[in-house]
Amino acid sequence: MSTNKPVWLTEEGRAKLEEELEYLRTVRRPDVAAKIHAAKEEGDITENAGYDEAKREQAFVEGRILTVESMLKDAAIIQEGGPADMVRLGTKVTVVEEGSSSPESYQIVGSAEVDVSRGWISNESPLGKALLGRTVGESISVQTPGGTLRFRIASIV
Repeated sequence: MSTNKPVWLTEEGRAKLEEELEYLRTVRRPDVAAKIHAAKEEGDITENAGYDEAKREQAFVEGRILTVESMLKDAAIIQEGGPADMVRLGTKVTVVEEGSSSPESYQIVGSAEVDVSRGWISNESPLGKALLGRTVGESISVQTPGGTLRFRIASIV
């Protein structure tokens, strides 16, 4: 299941995945096993909707456990801080779209931690890719379904 491709995570992101894995193993897995056991106790499982649902839930939980384990195995921690001279994973960047005076701020994170409500965008997104390796004052173009957008990098933290 491992892709051998690093899964870029912040320390916070790794901690959240570790917590989720612990929860899945210690709470969800036993809960689903109890549901399956209870459904079997009802007798014939061939037309038992409760049993079928519990088995689907079990497949989901086991699949998620494998996914999280793989992500943690391939985790590469984003080193935050450091020089703010260039956009890289973990940096916060403020851009101004051409024709606008409203700045927008983003933090470049790995795809496993994207959270647009927090301004966290993936290094693999069109905007994230275009920003990586750039410096303050540079202009970038990003191809979107609605056309090309142009941004100027106002600051990097």
